Amino acid sequence: MQSEPGPHRTVEVPGAVLAVGPRVPAADGLPPALFVHGLGGSADNWSDLMAELADEVSGEAIDLPGFGWSAPPQDGNLTLSGHVRAVIGYLEKTARGPVHLFGNSLGGAVSVRLAALRPDLVRSLTLISPALPELPPQLSAWPTAALAVPGVPALLRRRAATHGKNAEQATDELLRLVYADVDGIPADRRDRAVAEYRRRLGLPYALQASIGSARGIVSAYTERGEQALWRQAAHVKAPVLLVYGMKDKLVSYRSAKRACEAFPDARLLVLPDSGHVAMMEHPGQVARAVRELLAEA
Repeated sequence: MQSEPGPHRTVEVPGAVLAVGPRVPAADGLPPALFVHGLGGSADNWSDLMAELADEVSGEAIDLPGFGWSAPPQDGNLTLSGHVRAVIGYLEKTARGPVHLFGNSLGGAVSVRLAALRPDLVRSLTLISPALPELPPQLSAWPTAALAVPGVPALLRRRAATHGKNAEQATDELLRLVYADVDGIPADRRDRAVAEYRRRLGLPYALQASIGSARGIVSAYTERGEQALWRQAAHVKAPVLLVYGMKDKLVSYRSAKRACEAFPDARLLVLPDSGHVAMMEHPGQVARAVRELLAEA
């Protein structure tokens, strides 16, 4: 089933109905690409990079279950594997695979597991600050990790109600967490972020989607055996581009060394002035590295 709610269309997959962001116009015959956002993000996070790559790939960006314009999964499964199931379902339903797969943060972990389990669906893999196990996480990442601790979400709700934080203040805090330079954020992007935060405040499931997905990441960090993310990284057959920001407050760029060693076919881009969302802060530089990857792939 597919429909057109405003600028997004929806695609029904096993266990969920996914919203798909508007396509960036691209020439006919280009290889397909799929973009998967991080925790608390949406398809809109990829608009700048998709525009940069419009001459290279026919890109689509999805909202993971419970995020953006996507409703929560029907069975409440917000684990990493639950999100992987949804993305695989989308690729199978639309018959777009194999794709050049892009993932940021949570979307990076989703993409790694997907590429390991379903190599037939992935041509190349671009991972921007992927949420791969980093124990202990750097200190600035603890507030996000705390979402997974029982009792903390209820405390955050009470504090927000007590302090009366408005959407502009809350959005500014979030932007400072993921950007290296918040002063460089274009005014229209900041306005869109505030509007989206305000819209999400009105959704009864929004906080639970973030909490459940944060718990899913923490749980995935503790998995062993064939389900361990680092072991799955070693099984990825597609060529991989790793992008890290030296000013990332959530995923340390020091993880890049282990990542380069884990993936059999990896190349690395480290951006000195980037935070957690390099595709939004430095889309041109990321696009140049992607073009080199695609030329090799």
